[in-house]
Amino acid sequence: MAEVYNWQLGRKMAYPYEESHPKWQFAFVFNINRCIACQTCTMACKSTWTFSKGQEFMWWNNVETKPYGGYPQFWDMKGLKLLEDANPGKQVWDVTKKDGNKRPYGVYEGTTVFEGALKRYGPEGHVRALGYIPTDEEWRSPNIYEDTSATPAEGVPEKWYGPDAASVLPEHRTWFFYLQRLCNHCTYPACLAACPRKAIYKRPEDGIVLIDQERCRGYRKCVEACPYKKPMFRGTTRVSEKCIACYPRIEGTDPHITPDGVPIETRCMTACVGRIRIQGLVRIDEKTGDWAEDRYNPIYYLVKVAKVGLPLYPQFGTEPNGYYIPPRWAPRPYLRQMFGPGVDEAIEKYVAPDRELLAVLQLVRSSQKIIFRYEIKEGPKVFETIDRATGKKWEMYNDTVIGYDKQGAEIIRQTVEEPTYVRPDVHFNSI
Repeated sequence: MAEVYNWQLGRKMAYPYEESHPKWQFAFVFNINRCIACQTCTMACKSTWTFSKGQEFMWWNNVETKPYGGYPQFWDMKGLKLLEDANPGKQVWDVTKKDGNKRPYGVYEGTTVFEGALKRYGPEGHVRALGYIPTDEEWRSPNIYEDTSATPAEGVPEKWYGPDAASVLPEHRTWFFYLQRLCNHCTYPACLAACPRKAIYKRPEDGIVLIDQERCRGYRKCVEACPYKKPMFRGTTRVSEKCIACYPRIEGTDPHITPDGVPIETRCMTACVGRIRIQGLVRIDEKTGDWAEDRYNPIYYLVKVAKVGLPLYPQFGTEPNGYYIPPRWAPRPYLRQMFGPGVDEAIEKYVAPDRELLAVLQLVRSSQKIIFRYEIKEGPKVFETIDRATGKKWEMYNDTVIGYDKQGAEIIRQTVEEPTYVRPDVHFNSI
């Protein structure tokens, strides 16, 4: 295997192919704190891409309830167990080695799905990535354990409720949250690494991971290797399919949707009524393979500057390009396992956002067009308070944030305080 640099892990890791990176990378940030699990995103994707025969079980986008829900069932628990079996008791982080954007979370000292695979041998030698193929039963219930909360009586470890597990509302010992999932279009995809036909590839223009339907022979190695279980095998055509990131919209080449030719967000993003999603394209540095500095790109800001957007299970080693603002009410040890050691800093910044973060958060789902750059115009102070927990003063300003598309045209202008409109009492249906 070759060695590639994974900035989420803060170190080099083993990967079957030499390091190669696209010009731009499709990425997104989801704010878990605002999701209401209405499944509008799920149905938008379903009605667009997976409504045909053989796709009945396919939910490229899904929203599952944690800690017990999952689609396919147990996908995360089984993936973590594979890592633990390959390297018992050593899936830890050294947070003392944080170094800016190069190692934002420290150094992961455990094993990845690629490194663990070197210890597993099959008939043709070692496998490319640790994995398993879900059973039919595990694919049958996309909403299993929906709204099922965790309590100590249900076997949740007591350590999740100790002093280290303090949340904003520590008295709420019963908890759950919604996790929104689609293909992460990883920097180092396990599906791509495992495919013996080389039918899976990353597009050089935007980093979207696709399956060549003509080359695929349905070996299901991608289904087995992906730790997030987002490639899915279609029995009617005998090939695998997965989220394509609605690439005609990303390209801006659909004349019916983007007549002006600018990139527009995917179907699941634009359908979000809870305004939890923001999606974009980040520039990639050709020399380092890392994100090129783009201070006023909202995705870059949320992930690299404010550091409130965290990767999902970074320890798998695929360097996913889907990021999450973790829920502030859930036990911290559980969240650290899911999003890495950056959880405490992310929640602290989200609970009491600074002036810039508060303004940038207003851009979330504010426009269907992808925002490539933002600008903030300062406004008056409208509120201040004292945080009872920290004793620190927090101030709120009614700033205006302006978003621009790829061509530099203004597409959205939003104030921190949303305006109130009073309809005149002149209509029959006025209340």
